Amino acid sequence: MKFIMALDQGTTSSRAIIFDQNGKIVSVAQKELTQIYPNPGWVEHNADEIYTTQAVVAHEALISAKLPAASIAAIGITNQRETTVIWDRATGKPIHNAIVWQCRRTASCCDKLREEGFEPIIKSKTGLKLDAYFSATKVNWLLENIPGAKEKAEKGELLFGTIDTWLIWKLTKGKTHVTDHTNASRTMLYNIHTCEWDSEILAKLWIPKCILPTVVESCGHVADTDIFGGSIPIAGIAGDQQAALFGQACFGPGQAKNTYGTGCFMLMNTGTQPVESRHGLITTMAASYCGQTQYALEGSVFIGGAVIQWLRDELGMISTAAESEKIAKSVTDNNGVYLVPAFVGLGAPHWDAYARGTISGLTRGAGKAHIVRAALESMAYQTLEIVEAMAADAHTPLDALQVDGGASANNFLMQFQADVLGVKTVRPVVTETTALGAAYLAGLAVGYWQSTGDIIANRAVEQEFTPQMDAGTRALLISGWKKAVARAL
Repeated sequence: MKFIMALDQGTTSSRAIIFDQNGKIVSVAQKELTQIYPNPGWVEHNADEIYTTQAVVAHEALISAKLPAASIAAIGITNQRETTVIWDRATGKPIHNAIVWQCRRTASCCDKLREEGFEPIIKSKTGLKLDAYFSATKVNWLLENIPGAKEKAEKGELLFGTIDTWLIWKLTKGKTHVTDHTNASRTMLYNIHTCEWDSEILAKLWIPKCILPTVVESCGHVADTDIFGGSIPIAGIAGDQQAALFGQACFGPGQAKNTYGTGCFMLMNTGTQPVESRHGLITTMAASYCGQTQYALEGSVFIGGAVIQWLRDELGMISTAAESEKIAKSVTDNNGVYLVPAFVGLGAPHWDAYARGTISGLTRGAGKAHIVRAALESMAYQTLEIVEAMAADAHTPLDALQVDGGASANNFLMQFQADVLGVKTVRPVVTETTALGAAYLAGLAVGYWQSTGDIIANRAVEQEFTPQMDAGTRALLISGWKKAVARAL
């Protein structure tokens, strides 16, 4: 029997998951990653640790499943997006720690570009907001601040990559320097219309083109690795959220998934044409396969499941995240209480960095259960705002929302989400959709699965939540949420 291995390199850990032909998990291994905070607002990772932990868990997953390398038909890679590594081409040694997507050290660089009127150029070419979140200004910072880096880069002695690129370069012992469309489209250096590194943006940021990786399809045999005791094709690459979209089998325009993690990330497939957002979303590339380039709209909620951690760790209202469901169900409604978790500002569609968290609608009759319920409901309301923005941008109504991530296990939240959206929410049996998406991309490339039809056939639904709320109640609740947000902005 043959299997597919997914390497899932995330912000807080490296994981390896082995899947069988039915898309079921055979084994899992995981190691946490050290978080480095050298200055306020700065976040780094040790790039060598990223690779080492990823290689170790891959070995452990094979050992746990009692499988030799020969049993793995292909490897798919999915990764934390935007995180930036630059290393020496000859020695393979990083010139500095990886700068993580969360890092805000280049905010002033973005402000300067904005003052110079460069923001519309960035948006029109890359589909992204001009923000320190993306890789471009991180690359610029490394070249400007590491002694000798700029001169070495201009001579072609350095290489740049997001985490997928770094892992593949290491797995192939320096033979392969590639990225895929999904990761390239998150660098703020890639023109998503021409599918090329953009010369104008590169020149503006003093980034030599020679340090950039070759861009390939998300689904395709790009290299081989022999570090696991035998040669295995590396055949799938996708950034984590696009991998989850693929793993949820959202292959057609209008199909969407939402991942309920620390934040919430919602992506809607818009087909083979990019859709420019006029309602606060990001235009990005979805996983490309079979010669077909696909696009998506993306909305990011900064505080999703983290609001439940806040209730537990800072307020002491709950002892476990799972307890929130029981407490929320102990009252029949929110009693007019709304919690807007703008702890670090509000993301899509508002993009207000100065918004702050509020609890509004408090009366003498409001209690702990109402606040806990309002915290859970806030995830659903924030998702609703993104759905409304996507419908306005794509002119495509949502007919169902595919869900995954830790908070998707909360039945109260999933039912409330269906109620406020007015469409069903669908939770799959296998919620490891990020790793599964990478596995599917790799498996398709080597013929392990023959078509996306095989993937759709594999997809097993654990539970569907259908709307049960009447239209009047729904409209009243949404109106209350919008008033609460206005007070937080």
